[in-house]
Amino acid sequence: MNYYENALLGADAYRKKDKPIMLAIESSCDETAASIVRGGREVLSMSVFTQIPIHRKYGGVVPELASRSHVEKVGSVVADALEQANLSIADVDAVSATYGPGLVGALLVGLSYAKGLAYAANKPFIGADHIAGHIAANYLSYPDLQPPFVCLVASGGHSHIILVEGYNSFKLLGCTRDDAAGEAFDKCAKVMGLPYPGGPVIDRRAKEGDPKAFRFARPRVEGYDYSFSGLKTSFLYTLRDAVAADPDFIVKHEADLCASLQSTIVEILLDKLVRASKETGIRDIAIAGGVSANSGLRDGIVETGRRRGWRTFLPEFKFTTDNAAMIAMAGYYRYKQGEFASLDVSPVARLEEL
Repeated sequence: MNYYENALLGADAYRKKDKPIMLAIESSCDETAASIVRGGREVLSMSVFTQIPIHRKYGGVVPELASRSHVEKVGSVVADALEQANLSIADVDAVSATYGPGLVGALLVGLSYAKGLAYAANKPFIGADHIAGHIAANYLSYPDLQPPFVCLVASGGHSHIILVEGYNSFKLLGCTRDDAAGEAFDKCAKVMGLPYPGGPVIDRRAKEGDPKAFRFARPRVEGYDYSFSGLKTSFLYTLRDAVAADPDFIVKHEADLCASLQSTIVEILLDKLVRASKETGIRDIAIAGGVSANSGLRDGIVETGRRRGWRTFLPEFKFTTDNAAMIAMAGYYRYKQGEFASLDVSPVARLEEL
């Protein structure tokens, strides 16, 4: 009997385990990550290989290079996660991996490795949604957090407002119609000549600048959807015209530009989040994704929550960027419901629903 047949026949037995040990793999973009989490809360290991040095000279992620790096590193990253936890694959109760959304080639590497590992070890396999993983990262930082709550997922590829109705039940309220918040940070940073990834650099420089020094476009989009393309264009034209008059403009005003850009992006994100909270009546508000590490957004969420009577949840920094512990958490809740996957799960670049 192979692992999938065993999983289907023994779903009830798997669900009855109080503290299942999950091995998870994340490879949706430029981080090759593996993690082992026990009982849905206890992180036994986290292993991450970042590809930032590989992509820095190109100013962004090159999909083909990302896929090749995943192929080279996934085995050693998984081995490292097991070694950190002092466990073998035989000790693991299930294997989970991201199947989307993300770069198809990159996803294929982690997904294929995880399915092969689960099959060889006769373990159930669980496909995990990347966005659900980011949301689930909050449970690691806040074990008492329970649905329902509203979560803003902001990263280089995603800007979503999601109503978390249950651990495995989500309602997409709004998302970006073009660029994501993290992408806006990185592309505007590139225009300024700042190193990749630009988001963290802007965050650091913004602390030294005046957030009201410059005003950029704030696109108006109906509902809870976002748009950041207009902001990027406004930023670009501001720099183009100013540099034409003064070639040293960016150097002279770098901190103020960073502070003003960051303030604008945070304002756009918070405006829709406030509306979502008011119209759903939910005051438990969480954030997730790489941009949730941004100090301006974190401060803005806390201050807005203080004024509006929210309970705010900000994941620990180590759980904000792409990591496998969050995929283990997303897999854990599928595991508890006996929602195992077959070997025909394929990577998906974009997901219409969670």
